[in-house]
Amino acid sequence: MTPIITRTVEEARAHIQKARLAGKKIGCVPTMGALHEGHASLIRGARSENEFVVVTVFVNPTQFGPQEDFSRYPRQLEADCQIAGASGAELVFAPSVEEMYPSGFSTSVDIQKLGDHLCGRSRPGHFRGVCTVVTKLLNIVRPDGSYFGQKDAQQARIIQQLASDLNLPGIIVVLPTYREKDGLAMSSRNRYLSESERQEALILIQSLRAGQELFARGERETAKIRQLVREQICQKPNIQLDYVEVVDSTDLQPVDRIQNKALLAVAAFVGKTRLIDNVFLL
Repeated sequence: MTPIITRTVEEARAHIQKARLAGKKIGCVPTMGALHEGHASLIRGARSENEFVVVTVFVNPTQFGPQEDFSRYPRQLEADCQIAGASGAELVFAPSVEEMYPSGFSTSVDIQKLGDHLCGRSRPGHFRGVCTVVTKLLNIVRPDGSYFGQKDAQQARIIQQLASDLNLPGIIVVLPTYREKDGLAMSSRNRYLSESERQEALILIQSLRAGQELFARGERETAKIRQLVREQICQKPNIQLDYVEVVDSTDLQPVDRIQNKALLAVAAFVGKTRLIDNVFLL
């Protein structure tokens, strides 16, 4: 399938409205492009529940900090459209920065509490940018369902709350993290890794699984789980740990002892590339 490619809000809305008037359910997969099999799994998930799938491709400048990789973030629209179409998307909405943030734009959307820890502490302002762009995208597309990956667990939870609080259209569907055969979470940033860094990055999921195993054996004190994960990651000399946290899966606040469903999350720099991953402790 070759998807329709639109660059403007007006054009995208026209195609979406046509599909809606034809009685089709609308699915949306917001992305920053550089699509890979993880994105493809989200698109397939959206296609299984909707007759018309919109993939948004927009590298959002407002969610990058001044020292982050906005300028070098991969941009490959032609390849993205091929992947999107092959996975079941009918429309790719790929606006410019000027289309999304025209001259005089002065509104932002922020969220309290859920963004205080994990990546929110390490990347000030990041989730304000995420919330602002997602609010715009969901109001442009007005989908029946929007699809996100569990790898970005904090982002997914924040978007669920955002959609609920602001009555954004459609349901928010969070699908499992898509992994390579060796367990590494699929990420657009994996392409930055050298071959040796790629192998070292496996310690992230290996340490998380070790934390899960400790929990399964009955450990409920989060300090001990975090210590185990931290010690394993810090054995790799080329990895700089950002955080290891155990938080409540609903409010994303740190917990000392696990009594309800919790999220064990890590972020680390592998060389110069920042990667994140997480698992649930059930």
